[in-house]
This record gives sequence, structure tokens and C-alpha cells, in this order.
Amino acid sequence: MSKTIEEINEKIKSGKAVVLNAEEIIDFAQEHGIKKTAKTVDVVTTATFGPMCSSGAFLNFGHSDPPIRMTKVWLNDVPAYTGIAAVDAYIGATELKDFFDIGKPNDMSYGGAHVIQDLIDKKPVKLKALSYGTDCYPRREIETFITLETINQAFLFNPRNAYQNYGAATNSSNKTIYTYMGKLLPNYGNVTYSTSSQLSPLLNDPYYRTIGIGTKIFLGGGVGFVAWYGTQHNPQRQRLVNGTPIGAAGTIAVIGDLKKMNSKYLKAAVFHNYGVTMYVGIGIPIPVIDEEMVDFLRVKDEDIFTEIHDYSVQRRNKPSLGKVNYQQLRSGFIFIKGKKVPTGCLSSYKVALEIADLLKSWIKNGKFLLTNMVEPLPAEQKVNVLNVLTEDEL
Repeated sequence: MSKTIEEINEKIKSGKAVVLNAEEIIDFAQEHGIKKTAKTVDVVTTATFGPMCSSGAFLNFGHSDPPIRMTKVWLNDVPAYTGIAAVDAYIGATELKDFFDIGKPNDMSYGGAHVIQDLIDKKPVKLKALSYGTDCYPRREIETFITLETINQAFLFNPRNAYQNYGAATNSSNKTIYTYMGKLLPNYGNVTYSTSSQLSPLLNDPYYRTIGIGTKIFLGGGVGFVAWYGTQHNPQRQRLVNGTPIGAAGTIAVIGDLKKMNSKYLKAAVFHNYGVTMYVGIGIPIPVIDEEMVDFLRVKDEDIFTEIHDYSVQRRNKPSLGKVNYQQLRSGFIFIKGKKVPTGCLSSYKVALEIADLLKSWIKNGKFLLTNMVEPLPAEQKVNVLNVLTEDEL
């Protein structure tokens, strides 16, 4: 027996839909079996909340009088990209504050993610823009203050979010190193990882049967959509029998209205001696369309594996120290070469579960309907690397 999105939406509208989060479905399927679960449960909510560097926002400031074609823009001294229309800009989450002094290190305490959070929190943001001036855009410079209310459009557009698994990190060297996986202590002093594991959206739909381009999602406290497959989307990663990949695999690009988000689920962060990032909250409802979907949805931490990589090796391909499952990682320690090593998660399982429950309540109350994808995520995708080549070598 299979169900369609349209049938599930009718049950949501009538208040009869059975909705569980991705943690609850595990015990439910264990108790009732796959067949009954597929018949009974309509939707399972999945979620993640972690650092997602490939994030940012498009902003339209509106036209000044006289007007300006902005060619250089700073928001609270953080550069934004303006190689598009006159008063449009893209502020990247990881962009650092610009001191305008060549050779002076950028300030890692404030960046694009903070600008985005300040806008969400209704704080004034200083806008500075320069231009070369044209007949139709004569102004050459402007400095003013904006808020989220005074500008026109503001939408989050994140090219790569919600990684379908990711490798864990450690450090075999004799010195502390600082990375996008956080602070790694010397001599295998710790292991860090970043995932909501059994709650994670793409781990619960490993072959992208229901999550695709056009899927409606929870994004940053508001509603968004999967806009495209994400950058570095790698669906051909080695997978286990249950479909889950070992290490970084699929990704999604997401979009949503920044004016309807809140900083509880879209938050700036600083990784010491590395830079700025943004914690993004994403929740994706997975329709229980058939028994095969239940089989994927009942995945547990102990069924999901990743590799541990040595980040002290400053190469593209870092050596693997073996595989480990998330039940082991979430226990607080693992063993590497006979040594008991503490583990720590960069993402928040607690907040991910909160998002899954919030999305669950929206659906149960008829405030959130599901959408059919308009195009599936690619099941095959070559991932290229950047090599230093001459023109003749291409």
C-alpha cells in the first residue's frame, strides 16, 4: 500500500494526520512493525542545526536620490558582493570585517553571519557603498543605516546545507590546531563531528525519494524550499546496505524569506582562529509513502557510520583512522589506537529535536502542508577537484 502527497495533505487539513519525529519513528516501527507503521504514520519530521558555512543572503536596498549603481558595498564594515544589479547585494556568512588596510589581518570576531543575525534581530546596520558614477546612476558614494524593515527583499540563499553525513576530525600532531571542525587537541586529544545523525534529513531519505527540488521545509524559524541540489553534492559516496553513506555525500541548496526567520534558529558563530560561520536550523518533513520509506526512516545512530580523519595532515585527502558509528561518537568517547579519546559534537541534537517537534506541531495543526518535488536530486554526480594546471594541460 502506498500513499500520495495529496492524500497525506488531505489528512493534514482534516486534522487526522499521524505525525512523528525521526526519533519517535524508531520505537514505533520496532513495536508495530514496518507494515503497520507504513499504514498508520503519515509524516516523519527530520531536522538539523549546525554550522553551515555555505550560507548567505540576497538583499535589495532600494534606490537613493540621486541613485547609485553600487559597485562596492560594506555592511557594518563587512564586504558584500555587488556584481549584480544596481542596489542588490549578496552577503556571505563567512565574510570577515574589512579594515581597509592591506596586510592587516581581518577581525574574526564579526562577519557576514553577524550582519544577517543583526538584521533578523531588527538592529540597525551601517551601509556604505561606492560607485564610479554613470549618467543614469550619478551618485558615487553613500553611507546610511538600514534595517530589515527599511530594505525591500531579503532572502536567505544557502548554496550548500544539510550535508548527508560528514567525516569526524582528530589531530595526531603534537600541537593544537584550529579548523572548521573546531579546536583539535594534540596527540589524538579529542574527536569532533557535526551531524544530527538519526534526526538528519538526508540520512532518513538516503536515496532522495521524497526530498528534492521544490520540497517545502522549515528554514531558520520560517518556511523555505529546496532550491537546487547543493554544491559538492556527492550521491555516489560508498553506502551501507541501509542506504546511508559513509562520509560526506548529498547536499541541498535552500532558500527562504529572511524577514520571517528568527535568530534562535539562524545564529552567527565564531570558530577560534578559523573564522565566522552560521548555525542554520533546517527541518524537512518526510511523507511515509510506503513500507520502503519506513525501512529508511527507522535508521538509528548505531546504523550510521562515518570515518575519522586526521586534520593535522594539510592535504586535500586526509588519512582515515577508521570508521565509527554515531552511537559510539555520542557516547562521549571512542578509542583510537588503543587510546580513549573524548568526543564532541559541533551541531546541536537538542535544537534539531526541537525543530523536528516544532515542524511536527505545524503539520498537526494544519499550518504546514507538504509539497511534491518538481525534480529529484541527482542520483549520479561527478565531484571534481581543483588542480593547478596550465592552459595547455586542460
